Amino acid sequence: SSASEQQGQSLEEELKATQDRYLRLAAEFENYKKRVQKDQAEYTKYATERLLRELLPVLDNLQRALQHAQQSGGTNGLIEGVELTCKQYLEVLSRFGVRPIPSVGQPFDPAVHQAVATVDPQGRAPNTIVEEYEKGYYLHDRVLRPAIVTVAASGPDECRDAPVKSTP
Repeated sequence: SSASEQQGQSLEEELKATQDRYLRLAAEFENYKKRVQKDQAEYTKYATERLLRELLPVLDNLQRALQHAQQSGGTNGLIEGVELTCKQYLEVLSRFGVRPIPSVGQPFDPAVHQAVATVDPQGRAPNTIVEEYEKGYYLHDRVLRPAIVTVAASGPDECRDAPVKSTP
């Protein structure tokens, strides 16, 4: 009888150990599933990044054409057509999570702006963006492309109208 009690106790311990392993594996599997779902969501969120990055120069050219037509007194039809195309293009980008980075009048932020020159502050706050050469854009919470800007110099020692190296 003592041998069968020992055998029963041994089987109970083995069963408990097996249940323990099962619960640990189940928990590990749940964590794995959550990690994969998170990775997939992240991948999906940024899957269009390369495409959108390549579409931005097209938008730049549309905006330049519009600006040139307005300055040179081009025909109204051309201006209206380019304005409409530009507006539609921006709406499409917006649906994909692309939004412009605010620049002119904003404090310079090397995380989202790339300075190519500094100028005399002329009454403006130091390190304030005074001109934007190329718009910058976010894709959701990432910088898709930094804004290329001119910044008001922070002090008299800073070179004026000299290129500034800054990496986003």
